[in-house]
Amino acid sequence: MDEKERWKRIPAGERLLLLPHCLRPSSGCPGQMTRQGLVCPPDCPLSCPIGVLRKEAERLGYKGAFVAPGGALALGLVREIQPRGILAIACTKELLEGRQAVAELGENPPVVVALALSRDGCVDTEVDLEPARKLLRLGLETCTRHLKAQEPAQVET
Repeated sequence: MDEKERWKRIPAGERLLLLPHCLRPSSGCPGQMTRQGLVCPPDCPLSCPIGVLRKEAERLGYKGAFVAPGGALALGLVREIQPRGILAIACTKELLEGRQAVAELGENPPVVVALALSRDGCVDTEVDLEPARKLLRLGLETCTRHLKAQEPAQVET
């Protein structure tokens, strides 16, 4: 069974979203770097991929959504939180190194589903949001339908 098939079977509450800090806007980002990674203010005025994906993961009930400045912090968070599955979004180099590090965690390492940045370069990088959202929701279709049913109806004008 490949990673995506295994990922589908993991409940949202056992999943972790890991994002790279290079997705943050280089100018005007009010987020603060902490030992838990980048922490965005709840009322952040910027619309960036980090906020969009973090909010979606929280809405779906993920165990956590973290923004790490590098692999060492990300691996430390994985060790601490012990998710069954990880959606990692980063540049190809970081994804390869991260997969290797997670594979060495023990007998039952978490399933890792990876999505490479659509534009890398360490500053003002980009990710294609639609594939990222699809991976966040993959296997959670029932949960997603339930959440949509609870959303207020859009009024067309």
